[in-house]
Amino acid sequence: MPAEKNHPIFREPTDPNVKIWRYMDFTKFVSLLECRSLFFARADLFEDTFEGSLSCATFAWRAGLYEGLFVDPDEAEKFSRAREQLRKQIFVNCWHMNARESAAMWKLYARSKEAVAIQSTYQLLHSCLPANTYVGEVQYIDYETDHLAEDHVFRPYMHKRISFEHERELRAMIYIPSDDPNDYLRNHIAVNDVKARVGEPVGDVGRAVTVNLNELIERVYVAPTSPAWFNDLVLKVMNKYELNKPLINSALDAKPMF
Repeated sequence: MPAEKNHPIFREPTDPNVKIWRYMDFTKFVSLLECRSLFFARADLFEDTFEGSLSCATFAWRAGLYEGLFVDPDEAEKFSRAREQLRKQIFVNCWHMNARESAAMWKLYARSKEAVAIQSTYQLLHSCLPANTYVGEVQYIDYETDHLAEDHVFRPYMHKRISFEHERELRAMIYIPSDDPNDYLRNHIAVNDVKARVGEPVGDVGRAVTVNLNELIERVYVAPTSPAWFNDLVLKVMNKYELNKPLINSALDAKPMF
C-alpha cells in the first residue's frame, strides 16, 4: 500500500513525475544499499532550529484574537511545550526537486568527490513508501510577516523560512505517537492520521523505512570531478547489491566549448 494520498497538509507537486534527488557521500550510499531502507531523521535533530515552529506573525495574530478573552497562561504554555516536544515524534526524509542536477546541492550535501546522487520521482517515492507515511512539497514563507495556520499539528513541518527556498524540498514524513499516556498532544489534539507505527528505530535518532530500491531509483549519478576508480567502485557496489540502474557521470563534468 503506498503512502497516504490527498492529505490536506501535504501538497502534491503539479507534475507527479517531477525528478527528485538525494545527494550523499559514499558511506551513506552503501548504507542505503545494505539496509534497503530510507532513513527518516528525528525532526528536532535538524540543523534548522525552526523545524516544527510557528511563525512570529502567527503569535502576533493570536494575541489579537485572544485580546479581551481569558486564556489560561499555564494551559497555553503546556501547549507550546507540547508542540516543541512533538519534534521528537516526527521523522523526516528530504529530497530536492529539480529537472536536472544541482551544483549547489552537490556542494551542500556531498562535500567530497567520493559522493553520489540517487534520482527518482515524486510518483515513484509515493508508490514505494508504506501506509501512514506522507509526502509533499515544502512551502517557504516569511516567518516575520506570514501567518501559519494552527489547524493541524503537521502544518509547521511542511513550511520553512523563505531563506531555505533554494532547497526546493520534497519531504516524506512519519509520525510515531508517544507511548506516554500523559502526553499532552495525545490527550488534547486528535491526531487521527496514524493507525500503525512505520519503520524500525535507528537508535534514538531516526527510523529506517524499507523500500524496493530498484522500484524507487531511476538513475545513480557520481559527483563532479570524481576519479575514474570511484566510478568503478560505485558500479561494483551496485552490482553486489543488485541495484540494476544506470550509473551516470555528472553533467557538470562536461567540457566547455570556446
